[in-house]
Amino acid sequence: MAKNTFFSCTTIIFCFLVFLFYFVITPATCANDGTDRVALLALKAAIDDDPFGALRYWNETMHFCRWQGVVCSRRHRDRVVSINLRSEGLVGSLSPHVGNLSFLRSIVLQNNSFRGQIPQEIGRLRRLEYIESSNNSFGGEIPRNLTQCRNLYYLNLIGNELTGTLFPELGSLSKLEALGLSRNRLSGTIPSIGNLTLLNRLSLGDCGLEGQIPGSLAQLQSLILLQLAGNRLTGRIPSGLFNISTIFIFAVRSIDLKEPFLM
Repeated sequence: MAKNTFFSCTTIIFCFLVFLFYFVITPATCANDGTDRVALLALKAAIDDDPFGALRYWNETMHFCRWQGVVCSRRHRDRVVSINLRSEGLVGSLSPHVGNLSFLRSIVLQNNSFRGQIPQEIGRLRRLEYIESSNNSFGGEIPRNLTQCRNLYYLNLIGNELTGTLFPELGSLSKLEALGLSRNRLSGTIPSIGNLTLLNRLSLGDCGLEGQIPGSLAQLQSLILLQLAGNRLTGRIPSGLFNISTIFIFAVRSIDLKEPFLM
């Protein structure tokens, strides 16, 4: 009798686990699957022209992890970690639904014709490490909550139509190694970002900046490239910049800049 009772209990537990898997765990997995798929379809819907058919198969005919330009995680099944749509001739905007791709680490939209603002929702992507969106037509201000992407080490927005100022909070992106904002329509001064000690490429040329070059830039001892030319900078070039031994490209030409007094 005891033996039968044991098997009865075992059967009940087994049935409960089956119920748990199919009605609790499985829906959660499907929800994650659905969230990323819906977000990708929203990205596609925001595209007005796809001349090379890069998004042709972004539909129900195949799993979204096999869509062109999409890479999913090996560890976290069905979660998108990378989108690469470089040089596809795409015309349109970047959907706010990009903020729902919570596992996204890399997004590459370089050499397209994206317009409109970079959505604030991108600041929700706490795993984001790499943004390459140069040579587009993004306008408006740089989203301030981009500073919530604390794992970001590469940010390239060169060659867009961004406006507004460079806010000091950019200095909180402590993992940043490359920052490119040249050839935009910015205004204001260069903020103090000397605490970005990992920064090795800083490109802020031809983007409408004015005022003095902050002396704190001399703290960026890992710099290989410093591009500040083509702005309305004034005053003297901080002497500390000439002491950064790693610099290979140093462009600060401006009509109102003066070299420091060297003793």
